[in-house]
Amino acid sequence: MSRLWDKGAPLDERVLRYTAGEDHRLDERLVAYDVRASVAHAEMLNACGLLGDGDLAAIRNGLLRLGESHAAGDWHIGLADEDAHTALERRLTEAIGQAGGRVHLGRSRNDQVLAALRLYLKETAAVLATGAEGLAAALDRLAERQGKLELPGYTHLQQAMPSSVALWAGGFAAALRDDAEGLAAAGRRIDRNPLGSAAGYGTPGLPLDRRLTADALGFGAVEEPVTAVQLSRGKAESGLLFEVTLTLQDTARLAADLLLFYTREFSYVSLPEAFTTGSSIMPQKRNPDVLELARAAPATAQACLDECLMITAKLTSGYHRDLQRLKPPLFRGIDLADDTLVIMAALVDGVRFRPEHIRLDAGVHAAGEANRLVTEEGIPFREAYRRVARKLSEH
Repeated sequence: MSRLWDKGAPLDERVLRYTAGEDHRLDERLVAYDVRASVAHAEMLNACGLLGDGDLAAIRNGLLRLGESHAAGDWHIGLADEDAHTALERRLTEAIGQAGGRVHLGRSRNDQVLAALRLYLKETAAVLATGAEGLAAALDRLAERQGKLELPGYTHLQQAMPSSVALWAGGFAAALRDDAEGLAAAGRRIDRNPLGSAAGYGTPGLPLDRRLTADALGFGAVEEPVTAVQLSRGKAESGLLFEVTLTLQDTARLAADLLLFYTREFSYVSLPEAFTTGSSIMPQKRNPDVLELARAAPATAQACLDECLMITAKLTSGYHRDLQRLKPPLFRGIDLADDTLVIMAALVDGVRFRPEHIRLDAGVHAAGEANRLVTEEGIPFREAYRRVARKLSEH
């Protein structure tokens, strides 16, 4: 099977396996985006007088059919294809003949993969933001169901001040809405058109219109100069993974609270049985595995972020094959965040607080009593603080 760069010399199969790596599997999610970018690129070539109307029609129709058949599961990317880009161009040329070989004019796989990846990341950032909003909405529903129920507020894991289900759930909901804003803001570095930068130094002698492809694909800006495109590799990916890590830290803290509340010693909450698992040896057990895995999730997300940051940390300018290794941690972090947000929202909808097991220590009202003394008697807060502390020590 020929590859885009093939010049006729045989390739050691070990080299193919090593250099293709996971790309042929990972790129399955990029096929639809590469189709969009390739159609936009062909339309731009046509508008610039570099591709005839007949060839454009054949390329557009051929690519759209390939995208539809891939979405239907009729074909997949094989190891011999290396990646989505070879797989599409090879199949396109087989389907429409010589016109398929014209689509690559004015681009390299370097800007081609980046265009598809950024289109995917634009949609993904929006999906994750929606997931964070969805979990926040589930917490809102919990507050509506049981918001008036009193809870102890904890500092240092000691009962500290009075709280409520509404305050507890509302704090996490606000944090997750902040995460949603952060995920949406990660689009700043994603929303730049790399097409036309080719291998990093433009397309000498070709009158390309990069603004045309930017507009066609919905990019807010053209990334300029062309040499900045490869320098930007890993930044948008790391920016999104940073926001993913912050989001999963919030879901982990939510999970940690629920795990504590679910212990037999606390028994503050019940969990939906469909979201707990059993023990292989202890018949009485229902295990909160979903919450435990959610609690562990930010460790994986941060590892993905660190991996992306380290891949690009000391590269010189221009393209390097090292950049291919950004995909595995990027996709792994994205998938983990998506799965965690969805399942946590479903679980929270089944959480029930158990008022019969919730008791507030008398001491949680101490700060409120000190404040009352200040407002009613006009004494300094520090004096009120000491007076309340003495009273409590006597009981």
